[in-house]
Amino acid sequence: MEDNDNVKLVLNKFVKMKEEARKKGLKDEVIKDAFVNDKSAKKSKRNVRTEKDSDAPKGLKSESIRVLFRQKSKKFNLLFCCSRSLFKVYFVLGLISSVLAYLYKEELLEYSEMKTSRCAIENNGFVQEISRPLVKCGMCEGLTHVPIEYNISSEVFREKYAYSGIPVLIKGATINWSAMDAFSFHFFKKLYTETEKALETIEEQCQFFPYKTEFDTLADAFNISDARANFTEGEMPWYIGWSNCHNEIQEVLREHYQRPYFLPEGSESSALDWIFMGGPGPGAFVHVLVIDTNQWYHATHIHQGEISITIGSEYD
Repeated sequence: MEDNDNVKLVLNKFVKMKEEARKKGLKDEVIKDAFVNDKSAKKSKRNVRTEKDSDAPKGLKSESIRVLFRQKSKKFNLLFCCSRSLFKVYFVLGLISSVLAYLYKEELLEYSEMKTSRCAIENNGFVQEISRPLVKCGMCEGLTHVPIEYNISSEVFREKYAYSGIPVLIKGATINWSAMDAFSFHFFKKLYTETEKALETIEEQCQFFPYKTEFDTLADAFNISDARANFTEGEMPWYIGWSNCHNEIQEVLREHYQRPYFLPEGSESSALDWIFMGGPGPGAFVHVLVIDTNQWYHATHIHQGEISITIGSEYD
């Protein structure tokens, strides 16, 4: 029905155009060509619109596509602005972090070393002093001097000194020790520097006491000049101490000294040896020596003469 109406409309239009053309003196052939060209042009325009709409998603017209494009453009601009803002924030934070890291680089290095260090607080005389437990001093009541003994038997030593906490100096107990002739600064230097990982073991697992020297490790102490090692006049004095926990070093050292003959039978000795070495002048400052859970303050002062070397250990 709709097609018939369209046909009638076209025919009526054609009749009107033909009448007007005839009034103007145009022939029928010219009128026909003009009508056909007008119809083809309109059809071409409709085809162009149809092709544009066909490229769009199903159900969208050209106007809808333009609206959608404008919306997406706004979202993209908003996202771009946010990205630029975030970049500025990250840039400023990175710049601030770099400046702070430069200004506090020493503190950061100390914190880094603290995380990898075995000790949170450096071990020194002050730390030892404030951390020691309180003890009763009844064992030293009435004691005015340190007793000296010669050729004391293990029975007498047990009865008078072994577990009483009373200090005693026993002379003549090292007569048969080869350590008296073998031990020297150069002996220990050669032993520790030529034994594999000996110095590393002392630094990482044992204790080192620099006392009033500038040494940080036992390796530093062994790097001094021969003149200073021999206490040549004009050289700085030195006195150091360390614990030995290297098994191979222990075997070599104990070839030169033995278990003291006066210790009670059945008593157990510590596998850890302490070595103190230095020259004339002040040695170890006042410190705590632990023997059989009793504590004594004592200091070390070395008289003029050769180097002083002390080997210390503990028993039960």
